[in-house]
Amino acid sequence: MVKPSKQIIRPYGDRRDDGVVQLSFTLPVPLSEKAKEAAAQFARKMGFSDVKVAAAERAADSYTFFIVYAHTSVSLDYAEVDVPEVIVKKMGFDDLNVFIQEKVGRRIVVFGACTGTDTHTVGIDAILNMKGYAGDYGLERYPWFEAFNLGSQVPNEDLITKALAKNADAILVSQVVTQRDVHKDNSRQFIEAAKARGIHGKTILLLGGPRVDHKLALELGFDAGFGPGTKPSDVANYVAHAVLKKMGKEDPNAHYQGEPT
Repeated sequence: MVKPSKQIIRPYGDRRDDGVVQLSFTLPVPLSEKAKEAAAQFARKMGFSDVKVAAAERAADSYTFFIVYAHTSVSLDYAEVDVPEVIVKKMGFDDLNVFIQEKVGRRIVVFGACTGTDTHTVGIDAILNMKGYAGDYGLERYPWFEAFNLGSQVPNEDLITKALAKNADAILVSQVVTQRDVHKDNSRQFIEAAKARGIHGKTILLLGGPRVDHKLALELGFDAGFGPGTKPSDVANYVAHAVLKKMGKEDPNAHYQGEPT
């Protein structure tokens, strides 16, 4: 295997490779000149130089929000950055339905929910509801998908039980709330439950949310992860190809990276 050429990169501010970055953070002190100096010193302690506090605003009683510009000497070789990605040749709405009809030969059953104590359904609704998101139809609109949206605050066990009752091909877990990594804890609990019920490695398990990416999903034990900007058709195409692969009929146009071992 030929090793790729080095591609050294640094942050860009006013000119290429000047190393200028913008930081934002909040400190638990009231707005004052002393607070601004504290923010500057904080940035210097993180290893930045030429620090400038561009903005400071009261965030709440005894809290100040800062925007800081600073310089870093850190660089990295972009050619050595390796991250798993979901890569599938994407088809349009009509073509995908024909693909499922001809290749799979039946409707693909998908269950989705925002599990745990999370009450937010905006993500799972965008993917599953008929209207979809940004002009992209949700899975309920596809004739060759049978989609079930269980909503929010669904216990992991309940989602698995209902999915099993319908012989679901795929389960979509949405996690919106991320404070103190609660999304990771709940996702791990889901995977533990999936293993206990014997569906891990058999049913396609997907994780989605604003702080989710494919790498995190793989680390937690899911088959794929979808983050901000994901459209329903992205998920639909992935699931269709994944079902085909489970059937031993993998489409040569589909390409998967970073699958769990």
